Amino acid sequence: MKITTREGRNWFFLAICGFVALPALYLRIADLCLDPRIASVIFGLAILGAAFLVAWACEVVQLEISQSLALALVALVAVLPEYAVDAYLAWTAGNNPVYIPYVTANMTGANRLLIGIGWSMVALLFWVKQGRSIKVEKAQSTEISFLVLATLYSFIIPIKGTLSLVDSFFLVGLFVLYIWASSRGEISPPEITGPALNIGRLNRTTRRLVTIVLFTFAAVVIFSSAEPFAEGLIGMGRVWGIDEFILVQWLAPLASEAPEIAIALVFVLSSNGNAALGSLVSAKVNQWTLLVGTLPIIYSISLGGVGTMPLDVRQTEEILLTSAQSLFAISLLANLTLSRSGAVILFLLFITQLVFPNTWVRYGYSALYIFLSLYLLLKDRRLRSITIYAMVRQVFTDFKLLKKR
Repeated sequence: MKITTREGRNWFFLAICGFVALPALYLRIADLCLDPRIASVIFGLAILGAAFLVAWACEVVQLEISQSLALALVALVAVLPEYAVDAYLAWTAGNNPVYIPYVTANMTGANRLLIGIGWSMVALLFWVKQGRSIKVEKAQSTEISFLVLATLYSFIIPIKGTLSLVDSFFLVGLFVLYIWASSRGEISPPEITGPALNIGRLNRTTRRLVTIVLFTFAAVVIFSSAEPFAEGLIGMGRVWGIDEFILVQWLAPLASEAPEIAIALVFVLSSNGNAALGSLVSAKVNQWTLLVGTLPIIYSISLGGVGTMPLDVRQTEEILLTSAQSLFAISLLANLTLSRSGAVILFLLFITQLVFPNTWVRYGYSALYIFLSLYLLLKDRRLRSITIYAMVRQVFTDFKLLKKR
């Protein structure tokens, strides 16, 4: 069978992502000590390559199993790269409280990067390509509903100043309910692209074997690289005199979030705006529920008992800012459309807050996000009534149906 240029390019990308992970595996097996700057680059590239492999494997697996099981598995595996780094930090924090700020740094950075860069980029690129605003399908109002609930709850965390098992109970429970509600939705064929499309065209036996190998290899690379990558970032900050919190907050998520954003951009270039923005909305729900909710669990296990992670002033500010950004993003999506102007505002507010990293700027941007959110939701009664309220009400309706079963 003749391989087209596009197929050849896809296989090449697949091979590159595998090869960039090999040096990290060798270094872990050989147990070599490296300069933290070199370690952060090598293991960061390994996580980046493995994250792409995971993303492609997640797309392919939807061809193999039932829709509801695929939703659960993809949602779990999709946060694996980000989860591995944060899980290591949370585990280490159980024995060394110095690491507690790094846990929230990585978590807040990943969530804000996904919206500030991911959502805004796909919306702007879609407008350039199509000349109109990007939309999500009405069926994906489920994701937005759960994102609303998770965001509203997230404001409680900085108020009480801790991240505890109570938060885990609510957020992980919300994630489970989200998976159940999503599985009841209308079933539609999965949209796959790039290397995933090549793998999907293989015969069933070969396709399954390749998918299992990708998952296994990527998981080994990610979990073996999480520790040296995180420690490399912290060490690099000390060597260069840069705030370690900032490095963990922004450099670590760049590796883990890049595949999701890249795949969304490919969807945009294929004129599939619904799939592009929809995939990033789902990713935000996964991170805001499952990722955040499991951190106190890991911390408690490491601690050897029920543990509560205390949040200092900096952590409280960062979580508040992340919650406020999420609320504003939801407000922009209240009519299931992200306009060009909305995307520009999202991007500018994200980028400019990085230039002035201090307490008053974080509180100021938080207040601005909340003010803009209220303005958007209150200026149009129709917009408010048919979207946020209706979607959240549907979540509780679904929950009542679940209890009756």
